[in-house]
Amino acid sequence: MRLGFDNGKYLKIQSEQIKKRISQFGDKLYLEFGGKLFDDNHASRVLPGFQPDSKLQMLMQLSDCAEVVQVISALDIEKNKMRGDLGITYDEDVLRLRGEFEKVGLYVGAVVITHFNGQASAAAYRARLERQGIKVCYHYTIEGYPNNVALIDSEEGFGKNDYVETSRPLVIVTAPGPGSGKMAVCLSQLYNEHKRGVKAGYAKFETFPVWNLPLKHPVNIAYEAATADLNDVNMIDPFHLEAYNKIAVNYNRDIEIFPVLNALFEGIYGENPYKSPTDMGVNMIGFCMSDEDVCCNAARDEIIRRYYRALDTLAENGSNENEVNKIALIMQQAKLTTAYRRTTVAARERKELSGEASSAIELQDGTIITASTSSLLGPSAALILNATKHLAGIPHEVKLIPEVMIEPIQRTKVNFLHGHNPRLHTDEVLVALSMLSIKDENCRLALEQLPKLCGCQVHSTVMLSEVDRKIFRKLGVGLTCDPVLKD
Repeated sequence: MRLGFDNGKYLKIQSEQIKKRISQFGDKLYLEFGGKLFDDNHASRVLPGFQPDSKLQMLMQLSDCAEVVQVISALDIEKNKMRGDLGITYDEDVLRLRGEFEKVGLYVGAVVITHFNGQASAAAYRARLERQGIKVCYHYTIEGYPNNVALIDSEEGFGKNDYVETSRPLVIVTAPGPGSGKMAVCLSQLYNEHKRGVKAGYAKFETFPVWNLPLKHPVNIAYEAATADLNDVNMIDPFHLEAYNKIAVNYNRDIEIFPVLNALFEGIYGENPYKSPTDMGVNMIGFCMSDEDVCCNAARDEIIRRYYRALDTLAENGSNENEVNKIALIMQQAKLTTAYRRTTVAARERKELSGEASSAIELQDGTIITASTSSLLGPSAALILNATKHLAGIPHEVKLIPEVMIEPIQRTKVNFLHGHNPRLHTDEVLVALSMLSIKDENCRLALEQLPKLCGCQVHSTVMLSEVDRKIFRKLGVGLTCDPVLKD
């Protein structure tokens, strides 16, 4: 896979920048981590070469002086918001991440439930965490936030929130996804630390949008597509332009909250060390692209993937029409259509020829492999077999799994497990290949090709089952599906 990002350089200069920012403040620094801290799959997709755990690697160097505070919105708990890349809800992801942080030696303190307004689901979640010995705090909805600065910066605003007790000089504030209220938690803590005589600072480690790339750069547009459900908008930072006469890119929520931050700093310290929202950040990612064309192409692919994901959600539950419309507009502004994705064109052409649901994969060398539904296999299972045979140099006409082996599996699925679809899913095909590989050289060779699928792109003309989607995620494959439900 062609790389477009220098991860080693990024780790070096980003670590240096964070350490420099820590030394700028007094007793404590609240460092808001935007994006995914542990597994930033969006960044790794749009910046090929970026390692999903890069941020974690940097934090581990500071583990002796750092603690993690996790944030989750009561609104996300209430609507069971999902992490699309992992297929789990945000509330479950808080617990998963907590375990992962502790596994690598990071101290994890409290969980803060933001936007709390008496939601029963949030109260139940708090009780669940407290039964596990986890400290939980509520931060409440503030009327007029973020514009009502007088109320926010008062005992009825931030002063009403639970104070999060921390014990280390560097406090990492993170969340399962965007829109959770991380910045508000940091600002609330500054207010409440000041009341207790503690001089605390704030900085922001937000990966996207990339401040020193153009506003309409594909990498920045891909971020807008990724946060379309939040209605985020990338903007030129007007405060940065006024202060320095230089263009920098930020996004609406940071720009909206900056007057609050400015008022807080002036009220606490007499002055604000930051002249703009961009100043608050410590993001060096824009200096580490080694091949911009590779990153631009990857970002365009990501925009289209986000569009298909929104379309599929709309087909399943019809609750996100605004998100679909926004990403469609983003694609129009980027002069993109779904035809940019070669696998989309190939899968649809195969469907036209076969009359059946079909799929296509683009391999790392640009080769396109296709497959169609049969009486034995679904389109994704057939595709994996065709792709691995091609990579292993096995002739297409060779049948890796004998029909006499597939039919008993189908009978079990239908007769004993009461399934409606007898065709084999991808996981069942891989299990069958594994069993046969003990004696069959071709099956062994085919299985050995699976790592080569990482980073490849797949399109299906029908929405796949959760089982198939999970397999493609585990293989590191970028998947899109037409918003067509299976019969």
